[in-house]
Amino acid sequence: MTLYAAYGSNLDPRQMLLRAPHSPHRGTGWLRGWRLTFGGEEIGWEGAVATLAEDAGHSVFVSVYDLTATDEAALDQWEGVTTDLYRKIRVRIETLDGSPLCYIYVLNSFEGGAPSARYLEIMVSAAREAGAPEDYIQELSNRSTR
Repeated sequence: MTLYAAYGSNLDPRQMLLRAPHSPHRGTGWLRGWRLTFGGEEIGWEGAVATLAEDAGHSVFVSVYDLTATDEAALDQWEGVTTDLYRKIRVRIETLDGSPLCYIYVLNSFEGGAPSARYLEIMVSAAREAGAPEDYIQELSNRSTR
């Protein structure tokens, strides 16, 4: 199995159950030295979409999943790896059980732009469902939207 660290709207366990139904949730943790940001506004969605950028002073709350090969291939397609929209990279996640290497998806586009209010609301709800700390949820809720 492959470990995957979900962020943004993929923090929602119900959404992940639909996208990766055979892959158990392993817990939550933090991606240190990265920040949640947005990009790809020029691609043509309602607004910019979630991505990650390296930044020593920040951390991103994540949910960790054990992906089966079938679910990994489906998630790669869903996230646009097959169309070069996102790329997969391996990072170390801090969890209560250790610091496993996990895949994350990073947007292949310029950082910048604001998400739609609807998209940000989905992300805030997903963070709540995943058990993110209230200060993290509040910071996410205060982001600017289109």
